[in-house]
Amino acid sequence: MTLLTDRAPAKVNLTLHVLGRRPADGYHVLESLVAFAGTADRLTLTPGDDLSLTVSGPTAGPAGPDADNLVIRAARGLAAKVPNLKVGAFHLVKRLPVAAGIGGGSSDAAAALRLLARLNGLTLDHPAVVEAARQTGADVPVCLDPLARMMRGAGEDVGLALGIEPLPAVLINPGVPVPTAPVFKALGLSVGQTLSGGEHPFIPADADAETVLATIGPARNDLEGPALTVAPVIGECLAALRGQGSLLARMSGSGATVFGLFEDRRAAVRAAKRLRAAHPGWWIAPTFLR
Repeated sequence: MTLLTDRAPAKVNLTLHVLGRRPADGYHVLESLVAFAGTADRLTLTPGDDLSLTVSGPTAGPAGPDADNLVIRAARGLAAKVPNLKVGAFHLVKRLPVAAGIGGGSSDAAAALRLLARLNGLTLDHPAVVEAARQTGADVPVCLDPLARMMRGAGEDVGLALGIEPLPAVLINPGVPVPTAPVFKALGLSVGQTLSGGEHPFIPADADAETVLATIGPARNDLEGPALTVAPVIGECLAALRGQGSLLARMSGSGATVFGLFEDRRAAVRAAKRLRAAHPGWWIAPTFLR
């Protein structure tokens, strides 16, 4: 049968407001404008009788055991909900850094669900696909249809695609894995506690890059401060982006990846070239965020 292929793009939190922790389950409640980068992992599916996964690529080593990969977990979750689900052999080419705040594993899982949905004639809003995404991880639902949109709650409330103009950007990861749990621990919110801060700005649909930048500029990533205590090198990355004339530099997710927005693609490419020369050990990617 025909090989199926999909991209698993990096997820970038342009904003990330932490509102508090829910009394019922202790989950952190978020509001976040999420966009997706041109840089991505690549996932293929060869239809067959057995479900399997192989991984290659420059960041395959840190991706963890294949049997515990989110691709397999998502596929098993969907198979448990859809009788006689057609499956096969996945191969993941891992290019995105791991434990990096850009949802690489979640995006991989979402790509697996998209491929299985395509193979089985399911829509992405099919209840089984949506529930499998939710059960696999908090960031998987927003990655199912990777376009800029708001994400709220503990990841289960996903807004409509906003259709914003692509944003020229540079992503930097210093090569230091930052697990999410220590960052939330450093934030220090107890169950039922709320976090004060300005309201999240309204993001208009079909906004041009200038409008998006002006709108999100006063917003924030509430995990940036806590993450700096876990991995101070994040501050060096942000300073490096600002030193290259970025219009906005901010951390994504729980770190350690940061992004800088630039006036146009040429400015982003030039900045990335200079940053690579100055910091050869960092992962640096010029891209568009959509």
